[in-house]
Amino acid sequence: MDFYSLLALARNASEGEIERAYRRLSRRYHPGVNPGDATAAEMFRQIEQAYRVLSDAEQRSEYDRGAAGPASSAAEVSVSFTGFDFSAPAEGPQAATFAELFADVFQEAAREATTPSRGASIDVTLTVAFEDAVRGGQFPVSVLRQERCPGCGGRGHVARSPARCPACAGQGTRRWARGHMVFESACERCDGRGQLVADRCRICAGVGVQARSEVVTLSLPAGLEDGARVAVPGRGHTGARGGPAGDLYVMVSVAPHPFLRRAGRDLVMTLPVAVHEAALGAKVDIPALHGPVRLRIPPGAASGQRLRVGGQGVPATTPGGEPGDLFVELQIVLPPVRDERSKELLREFARLNQVDVRAHLHLNGRS
Repeated sequence: MDFYSLLALARNASEGEIERAYRRLSRRYHPGVNPGDATAAEMFRQIEQAYRVLSDAEQRSEYDRGAAGPASSAAEVSVSFTGFDFSAPAEGPQAATFAELFADVFQEAAREATTPSRGASIDVTLTVAFEDAVRGGQFPVSVLRQERCPGCGGRGHVARSPARCPACAGQGTRRWARGHMVFESACERCDGRGQLVADRCRICAGVGVQARSEVVTLSLPAGLEDGARVAVPGRGHTGARGGPAGDLYVMVSVAPHPFLRRAGRDLVMTLPVAVHEAALGAKVDIPALHGPVRLRIPPGAASGQRLRVGGQGVPATTPGGEPGDLFVELQIVLPPVRDERSKELLREFARLNQVDVRAHLHLNGRS
Protein backbone atom coordinates (compact mmCIF):
# COMPACT_ATOMS: atom_id res chain seq x y z
CA MET A 1 0.00 0.00 0.00
CA ASP A 2 1.42 3.39 -1.04
CA PHE A 3 0.38 6.11 1.39
CA TYR A 4 0.64 8.88 -1.21
CA SER A 5 -1.59 7.03 -3.68
CA LEU A 6 -4.07 6.24 -0.92
CA LEU A 7 -4.44 9.94 -0.09
CA ALA A 8 -4.23 10.96 -3.79
CA LEU A 9 -1.15 13.10 -3.16
CA ALA A 10 2.06 13.81 -4.98
CA ARG A 11 5.24 12.78 -3.17
CA ASN A 12 6.24 16.41 -2.66
CA ALA A 13 2.90 17.31 -1.08
CA SER A 14 3.02 19.96 1.63
CA GLU A 15 1.82 19.50 5.23
CA GLY A 16 -1.30 21.51 4.43
CA GLU A 17 -2.13 19.32 1.43
CA ILE A 18 -1.69 16.17 3.55
CA GLU A 19 -3.97 17.61 6.24
CA ARG A 20 -6.68 18.59 3.73
CA ALA A 21 -6.57 15.21 1.98
CA TYR A 22 -6.85 13.40 5.30
CA ARG A 23 -9.82 15.45 6.48
CA ARG A 24 -11.64 15.03 3.17
CA LEU A 25 -11.19 11.24 3.01
CA SER A 26 -11.73 10.59 6.73
CA ARG A 27 -15.11 12.35 6.57
CA ARG A 28 -16.06 10.26 3.56
CA TYR A 29 -15.09 6.86 5.02
CA HIS A 30 -15.71 7.45 8.75
CA PRO A 31 -17.51 4.45 10.37
CA GLY A 32 -20.04 6.85 11.87
CA VAL A 33 -21.05 7.96 8.38
CA ASN A 34 -21.00 4.38 7.03
CA PRO A 35 -22.45 2.19 9.81
CA GLY A 36 -22.00 -1.52 9.18
CA ASP A 37 -19.88 -0.97 6.06
CA ALA A 38 -16.76 -3.14 6.55
CA THR A 39 -15.15 -1.79 3.39
CA ALA A 40 -15.45 1.82 4.54
CA ALA A 41 -14.12 0.87 7.98
CA GLU A 42 -11.04 -0.77 6.45
CA MET A 43 -10.48 2.22 4.17
CA PHE A 44 -10.75 4.57 7.16
CA ARG A 45 -8.16 2.50 9.05
CA GLN A 46 -5.69 2.71 6.16
CA ILE A 47 -6.28 6.47 5.78
CA GLU A 48 -5.56 6.94 9.50
CA GLN A 49 -2.34 4.94 9.17
CA ALA A 50 -1.19 6.91 6.12
CA TYR A 51 -1.89 10.23 7.84
CA ARG A 52 0.01 9.25 11.00
CA VAL A 53 3.12 8.51 8.93
CA LEU A 54 3.01 11.37 6.43
CA SER A 55 2.08 14.06 8.97
CA ASP A 56 5.17 13.28 11.06
CA ALA A 57 8.32 14.68 9.44
CA GLU A 58 10.64 12.00 10.79
CA GLN A 59 8.34 9.09 9.92
CA ARG A 60 7.65 10.56 6.48
CA SER A 61 11.35 10.90 5.74
CA GLU A 62 11.96 7.30 6.78
CA TYR A 63 8.98 6.12 4.72
CA ASP A 64 10.18 8.03 1.63
CA ARG A 65 13.60 6.41 1.89
CA GLY A 66 12.43 2.88 2.56
CA ALA A 67 8.89 2.48 1.22
CA ALA A 68 8.91 4.57 -1.93
CA GLY A 69 12.26 3.56 -3.41
CA PRO A 70 13.93 5.35 -6.31
CA ALA A 71 12.26 5.93 -9.63
CA SER A 72 14.93 3.86 -11.38
CA SER A 73 14.57 0.13 -11.84
CA ALA A 74 18.19 -0.59 -10.91
CA ALA A 75 18.70 -2.92 -7.96
CA GLU A 76 21.51 -0.77 -6.65
CA VAL A 77 23.59 2.23 -7.66
CA SER A 78 27.34 1.77 -7.96
CA VAL A 79 29.48 4.72 -6.82
CA SER A 80 33.13 4.91 -7.77
CA PHE A 81 36.00 7.26 -6.84
CA THR A 82 37.54 8.71 -10.01
CA GLY A 83 40.41 10.79 -8.62
CA PHE A 84 41.23 14.27 -7.35
CA ASP A 85 40.50 17.70 -8.76
CA PHE A 86 42.69 20.51 -7.35
CA SER A 87 41.44 23.14 -9.79
CA ALA A 88 38.64 24.18 -7.47
CA PRO A 89 39.10 25.43 -3.90
CA ALA A 90 38.12 22.89 -1.26
CA GLU A 91 36.63 25.41 1.07
CA GLY A 92 33.26 26.81 1.93
CA PRO A 93 30.38 24.62 0.70
CA GLN A 94 32.84 22.37 -1.18
CA ALA A 95 34.87 21.53 1.92
CA ALA A 96 32.98 18.47 3.10
CA THR A 97 33.52 16.60 6.32
CA PHE A 98 34.09 12.84 6.28
CA ALA A 99 30.54 12.34 7.61
CA GLU A 100 29.11 14.30 4.68
CA LEU A 101 31.41 12.52 2.23
CA PHE A 102 30.33 9.02 3.17
CA ALA A 103 26.69 10.10 3.43
CA ASP A 104 26.82 11.13 -0.23
CA VAL A 105 28.72 8.04 -1.37
CA PHE A 106 26.36 5.52 0.17
CA GLN A 107 23.08 7.40 0.04
CA GLU A 108 21.88 5.83 -3.20
CA ALA A 109 23.18 2.36 -2.38
CA ALA A 110 21.17 2.37 0.85
CA ARG A 111 17.85 2.86 -0.90
CA GLU A 112 15.41 -0.01 -1.09
CA ALA A 113 15.65 -2.00 -4.31
CA THR A 114 12.67 -1.74 -6.60
CA THR A 115 12.31 -5.48 -7.18
CA PRO A 116 8.83 -7.05 -7.07
CA SER A 117 7.52 -7.70 -3.55
CA ARG A 118 4.76 -9.96 -2.23
CA GLY A 119 1.53 -8.23 -1.29
CA ALA A 120 0.31 -8.02 2.30
CA SER A 121 -2.41 -10.29 3.65
CA ILE A 122 -5.90 -9.01 4.46
CA ASP A 123 -7.93 -9.92 7.55
CA VAL A 124 -11.72 -9.45 7.49
CA THR A 125 -14.63 -10.66 9.63
CA LEU A 126 -17.74 -12.31 8.17
CA THR A 127 -20.87 -12.55 10.31
CA VAL A 128 -23.18 -15.43 9.36
CA ALA A 129 -26.47 -16.70 10.75
CA PHE A 130 -26.43 -19.73 13.05
CA GLU A 131 -28.22 -21.90 10.47
CA ASP A 132 -25.83 -20.82 7.68
CA ALA A 133 -22.78 -21.73 9.75
CA VAL A 134 -24.22 -25.20 10.37
CA ARG A 135 -25.25 -25.83 6.77
CA GLY A 136 -22.37 -24.05 4.99
CA GLY A 137 -22.67 -22.48 1.55
CA GLN A 138 -21.54 -19.53 -0.59
CA PHE A 139 -21.19 -16.12 1.06
CA PRO A 140 -20.08 -12.76 -0.43
CA VAL A 141 -17.33 -10.84 1.39
CA SER A 142 -16.57 -7.19 0.62
CA VAL A 143 -12.81 -6.58 0.58
CA LEU A 144 -10.79 -3.40 0.10
CA ARG A 145 -7.58 -4.54 -1.57
CA GLN A 146 -4.68 -3.22 -3.58
CA GLU A 147 -5.03 -4.26 -7.24
CA ARG A 148 -2.51 -3.97 -10.06
CA CYS A 149 -2.63 -0.52 -11.59
CA PRO A 150 -4.51 -0.67 -14.92
CA GLY A 151 -2.36 2.11 -16.33
CA CYS A 152 0.99 0.32 -16.08
CA GLY A 153 0.00 -3.30 -15.45
CA GLY A 154 1.69 -3.23 -12.04
CA ARG A 155 5.14 -2.26 -13.38
CA GLY A 156 5.09 1.28 -11.97
CA HIS A 157 6.21 2.83 -15.27
CA VAL A 158 4.96 3.21 -18.84
CA ALA A 159 6.98 3.17 -22.05
CA ARG A 160 7.71 6.40 -23.89
CA SER A 161 9.66 7.54 -26.94
CA PRO A 162 13.40 7.59 -26.15
CA ALA A 163 14.70 11.02 -25.19
CA ARG A 164 17.98 12.31 -23.85
CA CYS A 165 18.07 12.21 -20.05
CA PRO A 166 18.09 15.80 -18.72
CA ALA A 167 19.63 14.75 -15.42
CA CYS A 168 22.90 13.49 -16.96
CA ALA A 169 22.72 15.26 -20.34
CA GLY A 170 22.73 11.88 -22.06
CA GLN A 171 26.00 10.73 -20.47
CA GLY A 172 24.47 7.99 -18.36
CA THR A 173 26.67 8.95 -15.40
CA ARG A 174 26.60 11.56 -12.68
CA ARG A 175 29.78 13.20 -11.36
CA TRP A 176 30.17 15.23 -8.19
CA ALA A 177 32.97 16.40 -5.95
CA ARG A 178 33.52 16.58 -2.24
CA GLY A 179 36.49 18.73 -1.53
CA HIS A 180 39.18 17.68 -4.04
CA MET A 181 37.76 14.14 -4.33
CA VAL A 182 35.66 13.37 -7.42
CA PHE A 183 33.04 10.59 -7.54
CA GLU A 184 30.97 9.07 -10.31
CA SER A 185 27.85 6.88 -10.39
CA ALA A 186 25.28 5.70 -12.90
CA CYS A 187 22.51 8.21 -13.37
CA GLU A 188 19.55 7.08 -11.28
CA ARG A 189 17.06 8.94 -13.49
CA CYS A 190 17.82 6.91 -16.65
CA ASP A 191 19.44 3.88 -15.00
CA GLY A 192 22.73 4.68 -16.69
CA ARG A 193 21.33 4.48 -20.23
CA GLY A 194 21.63 8.17 -21.05
CA GLN A 195 18.11 8.03 -22.45
CA LEU A 196 14.69 8.04 -20.87
CA VAL A 197 12.69 5.09 -22.20
CA ALA A 198 9.95 5.02 -19.55
CA ASP A 199 8.05 7.44 -17.35
CA ARG A 200 6.71 6.86 -13.88
CA CYS A 201 3.04 5.91 -14.05
CA ARG A 202 0.92 8.92 -13.11
CA ILE A 203 -2.05 6.83 -12.04
CA CYS A 204 -0.24 4.92 -9.26
CA ALA A 205 2.75 7.28 -8.76
CA GLY A 206 5.13 4.47 -9.70
CA VAL A 207 3.97 2.01 -7.07
CA GLY A 208 2.13 -0.29 -9.46
CA VAL A 209 -0.99 -0.82 -7.32
CA GLN A 210 -4.28 0.94 -6.61
CA ALA A 211 -6.91 0.53 -3.90
CA ARG A 212 -10.30 -0.81 -5.00
CA SER A 213 -13.30 -2.54 -3.44
CA GLU A 214 -14.02 -6.12 -4.49
CA VAL A 215 -16.61 -8.75 -3.58
CA VAL A 216 -15.11 -12.20 -3.00
CA THR A 217 -17.44 -15.22 -2.91
CA LEU A 218 -16.40 -17.40 0.00
CA SER A 219 -17.26 -21.11 0.10
CA LEU A 220 -17.79 -22.16 3.73
CA PRO A 221 -17.95 -25.85 4.69
CA ALA A 222 -20.82 -27.07 6.87
CA GLY A 223 -20.38 -27.03 10.61
CA LEU A 224 -18.08 -24.02 11.06
CA GLU A 225 -17.92 -22.78 14.64
CA ASP A 226 -17.72 -19.22 15.88
CA GLY A 227 -14.17 -17.86 15.55
CA ALA A 228 -13.13 -20.18 12.70
CA ARG A 229 -10.53 -18.70 10.31
CA VAL A 230 -10.73 -19.45 6.60
CA ALA A 231 -7.83 -18.71 4.21
CA VAL A 232 -8.31 -17.69 0.57
CA PRO A 233 -4.89 -17.86 -1.15
CA GLY A 234 -3.95 -15.06 -3.52
CA ARG A 235 -6.88 -12.73 -2.68
CA GLY A 236 -4.94 -10.33 -0.49
CA HIS A 237 -3.16 -7.17 -1.63
CA THR A 238 -1.41 -7.37 -4.99
CA GLY A 239 2.36 -7.27 -4.73
CA ALA A 240 4.15 -4.06 -5.72
CA ARG A 241 5.73 -3.90 -9.19
CA GLY A 242 4.27 -7.20 -10.38
CA GLY A 243 4.92 -9.18 -7.20
CA PRO A 244 2.58 -12.03 -6.12
CA ALA A 245 -0.57 -11.24 -4.16
CA GLY A 246 -0.94 -11.96 -0.45
CA ASP A 247 -3.71 -14.08 1.07
CA LEU A 248 -7.17 -13.23 2.39
CA TYR A 249 -8.05 -14.46 5.89
CA VAL A 250 -11.72 -14.47 6.91
CA MET A 251 -12.70 -14.82 10.57
CA VAL A 252 -16.20 -16.28 10.86
CA SER A 253 -18.46 -14.75 13.51
CA VAL A 254 -21.59 -16.85 14.09
CA ALA A 255 -24.67 -14.94 15.24
CA PRO A 256 -26.48 -16.49 18.24
CA HIS A 257 -29.65 -18.53 17.68
CA PRO A 258 -32.81 -17.64 19.63
CA PHE A 259 -33.18 -21.14 21.16
CA LEU A 260 -30.40 -23.42 19.84
CA ARG A 261 -26.78 -23.59 20.99
CA ARG A 262 -23.85 -25.76 19.92
CA ALA A 263 -21.89 -28.31 21.92
CA GLY A 264 -19.34 -29.59 19.43
CA ARG A 265 -21.33 -31.37 16.72
CA ASP A 266 -24.43 -31.60 18.90
CA LEU A 267 -27.20 -29.03 19.29
CA VAL A 268 -28.91 -28.23 22.58
CA MET A 269 -32.24 -26.51 23.21
CA THR A 270 -34.40 -25.80 26.26
CA LEU A 271 -38.03 -26.92 25.88
CA PRO A 272 -40.78 -25.48 28.14
CA VAL A 273 -43.12 -28.26 29.36
CA ALA A 274 -46.45 -27.90 31.18
CA VAL A 275 -46.94 -29.65 34.52
CA HIS A 276 -49.50 -32.09 33.20
CA GLU A 277 -47.28 -32.95 30.20
CA ALA A 278 -44.37 -33.74 32.49
CA ALA A 279 -46.53 -35.76 34.88
CA LEU A 280 -48.62 -37.72 32.37
CA GLY A 281 -46.27 -37.73 29.37
CA ALA A 282 -46.96 -36.19 25.98
CA LYS A 283 -45.97 -36.01 22.33
CA VAL A 284 -45.03 -32.53 21.15
CA ASP A 285 -43.59 -31.02 17.96
CA ILE A 286 -40.29 -29.16 18.42
CA PRO A 287 -38.67 -26.75 15.91
CA ALA A 288 -35.41 -28.53 15.06
CA LEU A 289 -32.81 -27.08 12.68
CA HIS A 290 -33.99 -29.14 9.69
CA GLY A 291 -37.73 -28.85 10.35
CA PRO A 292 -40.31 -29.91 12.99
CA VAL A 293 -39.58 -33.13 14.90
CA ARG A 294 -42.07 -35.14 17.02
CA LEU A 295 -40.69 -35.63 20.55
CA ARG A 296 -42.08 -38.05 23.13
CA ILE A 297 -41.97 -36.81 26.74
CA PRO A 298 -42.07 -39.77 29.12
CA PRO A 299 -44.49 -39.75 32.09
CA GLY A 300 -42.93 -38.38 35.26
CA ALA A 301 -40.31 -36.32 33.42
CA ALA A 302 -38.32 -33.99 35.66
CA SER A 303 -37.21 -30.44 35.03
CA GLY A 304 -33.67 -30.43 33.64
CA GLN A 305 -33.99 -33.92 32.18
CA ARG A 306 -32.32 -34.33 28.76
CA LEU A 307 -33.94 -36.16 25.86
CA ARG A 308 -31.90 -37.12 22.79
CA VAL A 309 -33.06 -36.83 19.18
CA GLY A 310 -30.54 -38.69 17.03
CA GLY A 311 -29.17 -37.19 13.80
CA GLN A 312 -30.70 -33.73 14.28
CA GLY A 313 -27.46 -31.94 15.14
CA VAL A 314 -24.70 -30.52 12.93
CA PRO A 315 -24.53 -32.39 9.58
CA ALA A 316 -21.59 -34.65 8.80
CA THR A 317 -18.76 -32.82 6.99
CA THR A 318 -17.08 -35.93 5.53
CA PRO A 319 -18.54 -38.69 3.33
CA GLY A 320 -19.86 -41.48 5.52
CA GLY A 321 -19.56 -39.37 8.66
CA GLU A 322 -22.20 -39.28 11.37
CA PRO A 323 -24.19 -36.10 12.07
CA GLY A 324 -24.50 -34.77 15.58
CA ASP A 325 -27.57 -35.14 17.81
CA LEU A 326 -30.14 -32.74 19.23
CA PHE A 327 -30.47 -32.73 23.02
CA VAL A 328 -33.66 -31.30 24.50
CA GLU A 329 -33.54 -30.03 28.10
CA LEU A 330 -36.98 -30.05 29.73
CA GLN A 331 -38.05 -27.00 31.72
CA ILE A 332 -41.30 -27.49 33.67
CA VAL A 333 -43.39 -24.31 33.58
CA LEU A 334 -46.13 -23.74 36.17
CA PRO A 335 -49.35 -22.16 34.87
CA PRO A 336 -50.82 -19.16 36.70
CA VAL A 337 -53.35 -20.29 39.36
CA ARG A 338 -56.07 -17.65 39.65
CA ASP A 339 -59.43 -19.39 40.29
CA GLU A 340 -60.51 -21.29 43.41
CA ARG A 341 -61.29 -24.49 41.52
CA SER A 342 -57.67 -24.79 40.33
CA LYS A 343 -56.38 -24.14 43.82
CA GLU A 344 -58.65 -26.81 45.29
CA LEU A 345 -57.44 -29.35 42.72
CA LEU A 346 -53.83 -28.61 43.65
CA ARG A 347 -54.61 -29.07 47.35
CA GLU A 348 -56.27 -32.38 46.59
CA PHE A 349 -53.28 -33.43 44.48
CA ALA A 350 -50.98 -32.63 47.42
CA ARG A 351 -53.13 -34.74 49.81
CA LEU A 352 -53.08 -37.69 47.42
CA ASN A 353 -49.33 -37.45 46.75
CA GLN A 354 -47.66 -36.76 50.07
CA VAL A 355 -44.05 -36.99 48.91
CA ASP A 356 -41.15 -35.20 50.61
CA VAL A 357 -39.41 -33.60 47.64
CA ARG A 358 -36.62 -32.30 49.95
CA ALA A 359 -35.74 -35.62 51.52
CA HIS A 360 -32.24 -35.50 50.02
CA LEU A 361 -31.55 -32.34 52.05
CA HIS A 362 -32.12 -34.03 55.45
CA LEU A 363 -29.08 -34.41 57.73
CA ASN A 364 -29.27 -36.84 60.69
CA GLY A 365 -33.01 -36.91 60.50
CA ARG A 366 -33.26 -33.12 60.57
CA SER A 367 -33.56 -30.67 57.68
